[in-house]
Amino acid sequence: MEPFVACGVCAFPVCRPCYEYERKDVEDAGVNDEANAVNGSSYKLGVQDRSHNKKEQTIHNWDMSYGKGEDVAPPDYDKAVSLNHIPLLTNGRSVSGELSAASPERLSMASPESGVRGKHIDPLPYVVDGSRSRSGSVAWKERIDGWKMKQEKNAVPMSVGNAPSEGRGGVDFDASTDVLMDDSLLNDEARQPLSRKVSIPSSRINPYRMVIVLRLIILSIFLHYRITNPVPNAYALWLVSVICEIWFAISWILDQFPKWLPVNRETYLDRLALRYDREGEPSQLAAVDIFVSTVDPLKEPPLVTANTVLSILAVDYPVDKVSCYVSDDGAAMLTFEALSETSEFARKWVPFCKKYSIEPRAPEWYFSQKIDYLKDKVHPSFVKARRAMKREYEEFKVRINGLVVKAQKIPDEGWFMQDGTPWPGNNTKDHPGMIQVFLGHSGGLDSEGNELPRLVYVSREKRPGFQHHKKAGAMNALVRVSAVLTNGPFLLNLDCDHYINNSKALREAMCFLMDPNLGKTVCYVQFPQRFDGIDKNDRYANRNTVFFDINLRGLDGIQGPVYVGTGCVFNRTALYGYEPPLKPKHKKAGMISTCFGRSRKRSSGSSGKNSNKKKSGKHVDPTVPIYNLEDIEEGVEGTGFDDEKSLLMSQMSLEKRFGQSATFVASTLMENGGVPQSATPESLLKEAIHVISCGYEDPTDWGREIGWIYGSVTEDILTGFKMHARGWRSIYCMPQPPAFKGSAPINLSDRLNQVLRWALGSVEILLSRHCPIWYGYGGRLKWLERFAYVNTTIYPITAIPLLAYCTLPAVCLLTGKFIIPQISNIASIWFISLFLSIFATGILEMRWSGVGIDEWWRNEQFWVIGGVSAHLFAVVQGLLKVLAGIDTNFTVTSKASDEDGDFAELYLFKWTTLLIPPTTLLIINLVGVVAGISYAINSGYQSWGPLFGKLFFAFWVIVHLYPFLKGLMGRQNRTPTIVVVWSVLLASIFSLLWVRIDPFTTQVTGPDVVLCGINC
Repeated sequence: MEPFVACGVCAFPVCRPCYEYERKDVEDAGVNDEANAVNGSSYKLGVQDRSHNKKEQTIHNWDMSYGKGEDVAPPDYDKAVSLNHIPLLTNGRSVSGELSAASPERLSMASPESGVRGKHIDPLPYVVDGSRSRSGSVAWKERIDGWKMKQEKNAVPMSVGNAPSEGRGGVDFDASTDVLMDDSLLNDEARQPLSRKVSIPSSRINPYRMVIVLRLIILSIFLHYRITNPVPNAYALWLVSVICEIWFAISWILDQFPKWLPVNRETYLDRLALRYDREGEPSQLAAVDIFVSTVDPLKEPPLVTANTVLSILAVDYPVDKVSCYVSDDGAAMLTFEALSETSEFARKWVPFCKKYSIEPRAPEWYFSQKIDYLKDKVHPSFVKARRAMKREYEEFKVRINGLVVKAQKIPDEGWFMQDGTPWPGNNTKDHPGMIQVFLGHSGGLDSEGNELPRLVYVSREKRPGFQHHKKAGAMNALVRVSAVLTNGPFLLNLDCDHYINNSKALREAMCFLMDPNLGKTVCYVQFPQRFDGIDKNDRYANRNTVFFDINLRGLDGIQGPVYVGTGCVFNRTALYGYEPPLKPKHKKAGMISTCFGRSRKRSSGSSGKNSNKKKSGKHVDPTVPIYNLEDIEEGVEGTGFDDEKSLLMSQMSLEKRFGQSATFVASTLMENGGVPQSATPESLLKEAIHVISCGYEDPTDWGREIGWIYGSVTEDILTGFKMHARGWRSIYCMPQPPAFKGSAPINLSDRLNQVLRWALGSVEILLSRHCPIWYGYGGRLKWLERFAYVNTTIYPITAIPLLAYCTLPAVCLLTGKFIIPQISNIASIWFISLFLSIFATGILEMRWSGVGIDEWWRNEQFWVIGGVSAHLFAVVQGLLKVLAGIDTNFTVTSKASDEDGDFAELYLFKWTTLLIPPTTLLIINLVGVVAGISYAINSGYQSWGPLFGKLFFAFWVIVHLYPFLKGLMGRQNRTPTIVVVWSVLLASIFSLLWVRIDPFTTQVTGPDVVLCGINC
């Protein structure tokens, strides 16, 4: 009989007949009706309530030690309690950071250095609500003993809503919910998991795996043949080709085997609603803080950012559980004013979306849909309301466009706000930190009087002489600000051009993060990136479908997908550098489990609180920092000093790790989210200004072990890698319709620059201490996951052998030599088998993934185009940065919309040196084809046989570079003169060099005059 988890608290497995019998036995025992009315269920949990909560006591002591004397109450899942008040400001004026205790109605907007005056505003309530406990439970022995006690006693069930935490997480959220349910609603649906892993059908995945193994065998035989059969008259060409082929084989192995265990996932939103968001009751869904990052409003248009913010404010999620933080790292007044306009328009847009179930909830994309917008709409007032809303949005666009035009001409004296005070961010490299609350709980009401989610503008402090760490530093500033103001247990980060396309996206993520069993070990839920505004043929593989639909689904079956920078919902605890809870192991892992599913066991003893051995705070491997809340608590108790001294030591340790902010450090210990009840809005905002100051991170672990990790322009890969190295797993969620959509650069030059930035980040990681080749072996990173990370960091290096390999066909055609000797019939069979296995792998991969052949082929083409251009430059720049200290500037990818229609940007040419190498390769290969055919025509029939192999080789290069050739031609089919001049010059030099070394024609030696005479 297949067992299932009968209890959400102890996870005790039992078969369904036994469960039904036990439930019937409990009901027949006649539990007191009054107890049912109080506790909501006759189902008893065998968990004894404990009177002492160590974590709450630790937080209480923490605050007392700072002289505040304020308790941190545990979150109440049944109701939202107003904890403090934050005023609402929408007049576009900043308020001074100079706070007065006698004036509780003033809001800190800028650092004290800004000296900007404020305006008197009425205070509005600011609610911070709790969320579920996500990790930890009693020890396994206690679980079984407690379950047995339930059999023997027919006592009134006890509510475990405030039961003390065990380990790091307290009680499971769904357990406390079940206890409070009515017996009539306590059905099987409410107890079942919130998601399910769906394996690929064996009829599709098994042939794929067999072909992979077969291809590996054939590749080994092929390489053995190539190494043991050199070409004497072209030894140099043969050696280069063999080295390239060996590297390609290693690269293929690193890329292919992490796709061995692809999975799909299903979510059950109805079960999530039944458990946490039942109609007519206060929602118990966890709070989510959403981050939107922007830098340059001229490259990232404010209208694009506004659409992203509007889609967030209109998301299908309890409004008191959503907080949107917009990071303006360019301190642009244009962004600030556009956000103010957006907050006003949101009062009309949000109720319209929720009343008529609008999808998507970004107005620009909703109104531009070429579909029947009346489909499934039954409300009689919808047509009239839609017309009115479209007019409102068009007026909103005009106002935003007016702001953009105004911002084009910067006054000599800088910008001024409405009250005449200078804009604090006039000097983008030297300005104070700024925080503006546009919408807040009960303060931001829509046109129908309903609450709106919080909307907060944040611009961190910038000063000369400080390292600000670009986007990663801005994200860490948002983590700290949000922890001080709202402290939601989960974080969603979005680029300014990625709007919420599916209003239930947050609920999809909660099906994993709030699952009582799975959610304990999940560090983040990654969604695929989908894009609007891409040409039908996707000339430059902007959709990146192969990566998002094949590679990441493969990783989801191992330890989870890599973090790709946007569209990701984080567990805040994982970002703070804590380790996940450990699962008990019952059997020794074998070789297969080592590769595909092993998680290491900590060397310390039992993780239960009743264990005689406490976890050691010292860790053998310094490369895998493991922070555990239980370690912190036990460290306080086990030091042997009195309470005051031990608490002081604990405070110093936490401040060294998280920074000199008592409020923020206290928030890191509150795994359920929320802020202290007695905190005032003035103190919170002043603390928020403090945590975004320049020097806050200097003596701390921020950027090294905590938050977004510094050291690479692709901070996303590095951040996800550190989490996986600690033992966390991630989830890949692919809902329909897609959760998020964004824009991508469809122009050739912009696309290559984007790829250059990604590749440069990978090279920086490869040359750093965090390189996955040698980092984190003392952690719990699975081997195939490590393979994927190694491939993610070394793929730019492939540019060097790829460039050499693409040059070889032209060299062979111009010199008459070849890299392969004359082969036998048996050897030709292995060559044909290799090509067939390559095609078979691609076909079967497309079959199980659903990726189209056109998308797969575009990906292959751009792999060559990007490899010989952007990846090559990334390797050079990375080496210069590491070895010579020559840094390269980070370029923000343009997010301009296609206003001219017909994908005008696709045909726009922008000069960049990245275009020279692929253009040169095209010319020399075309010249080689002409030279080879001419030579064959002049030499007779016997020279055509060897020529076919060389021509096939050259055409392979030309076909892969064909989209690049079309991009050079543009709409007018005319290549820019500068590209032609440079490429012809390089191709001519290369050709003349080979003519000088080894001419095309064979030199014929004349007769010996001495032997034959002059008339011979």
